[in-house]
Amino acid sequence: MNSVRLDTFDPRRGLDRGRSRWVEGLWYFTKLFFFLTAFPWPSLLKVAFLRGFGARIGEGVYLRPRINVHFPWKLEVGDHCWIGEQCEIHNFERLVIESHVAIAHQVFLTTGSHDFTDPSMPYKHRPSRIGRGSWICSCVFVGPGVTVGEHCVVLPGSVVTRDIPEWSVAGGNPAVRIKPRVLRTQ
Repeated sequence: MNSVRLDTFDPRRGLDRGRSRWVEGLWYFTKLFFFLTAFPWPSLLKVAFLRGFGARIGEGVYLRPRINVHFPWKLEVGDHCWIGEQCEIHNFERLVIESHVAIAHQVFLTTGSHDFTDPSMPYKHRPSRIGRGSWICSCVFVGPGVTVGEHCVVLPGSVVTRDIPEWSVAGGNPAVRIKPRVLRTQ
């Protein structure tokens, strides 16, 4: 029987950082002073930094304090999105947040994982997408390779490990579709 051998883990295998270590280091210091702090720097300034490091950010994006973006060059955020305080954007692969998406406080969005079937636990990353008009409520985990369909609501504290169909209200651990999302007419 094999056993896990973390001493054989190779951090260079399975991870394309997407930029040089120098650029990554510069990003780290930028996020330390402008993103991870509780100081309420203006969203326009933070958006400008993200764009400067290669993120594709739409118009009208609002960013709260203490947001941790790992690789801005692998991030795409549509128009009129809101990202809440203490969100973790663990984007080792491309993460797309489409337009009019609300990400509440303390949400963990990840595209990164490990292959737990391999004794050395190499990286196993997959891109993720949050569909247009969706609301990811507080304290939600969205895992790698997941698509949250358009106009979904993911209820607080949910763990999303599989795709959520569009126009769904989903919740639980693991998150499942509970009912359709219906918008009132004006």
